[in-house]
Amino acid sequence: MFSLSDRTSFVTGAATGIGQAIALRLAEAGSSLIVSDKPGISLDETIALCLNYKVHVSSVELDVRETAQITEVFDRLKEQGVRIDILVNNAGINRPTKALEVDVDNWNDHVNTNVRGGFFCAKAVASGMMSRFFGRIIFVSSQSGLIGIPGQPVYCATKGALVNLVRALGVEWAKYGITVNTVAPTFIETNLTRKRLQNPEFRSYVLGKIPKGELSVPDDVAHAVVYLASDEAAMVNCHTLSVDGGWTAW
Repeated sequence: MFSLSDRTSFVTGAATGIGQAIALRLAEAGSSLIVSDKPGISLDETIALCLNYKVHVSSVELDVRETAQITEVFDRLKEQGVRIDILVNNAGINRPTKALEVDVDNWNDHVNTNVRGGFFCAKAVASGMMSRFFGRIIFVSSQSGLIGIPGQPVYCATKGALVNLVRALGVEWAKYGITVNTVAPTFIETNLTRKRLQNPEFRSYVLGKIPKGELSVPDDVAHAVVYLASDEAAMVNCHTLSVDGGWTAW
């Protein structure tokens, strides 16, 4: 079950944290990989870890905020005859800011990275998936797209946008054999969250909201992505899969 040995995956934001874990678990399932991150960010560690599973791994520089760069990267891959079966839109930012302190740059950075970039990556791979009548497009949202979190209204807005974006794309592209879904994790201690979680008061608040009383880890999200990418999830479409330990249930 969940074998991806005949698939090729493209993962954005794959240098560290959740993106790296997703790439690693896709490789473990047998998928060939193209991993990406912003220019100047090393992907060497991710590549080395994935190569342990004896799959083909390559990398590209990609800043998803730059639409022209997205077009150039995916056009080049198409010219090289690369087939992308699975797209994981993981690249994202979270810069917690209270609503009255949000400026235009904060708003635009979140929207361009968390929503616009993923949409245009999906658009770039969709035609190839349609021609083969197969595709898996998976966005990484957040429980913050389903509930409100104090001090991060813009992040919540962008992650909430992904929840409805996958519904719209999934409905539109289902007839071409493409599923579009998102995973919505709870707090995971990564470079994006570590500073906040080191605050005892905030950490206590977070753990108090998770029924299990534990933080999630990157592999929790990665395993959910592998499932959504697999043939076994062929009838899962337009769905947000919460990986939150039960936070959003109460």
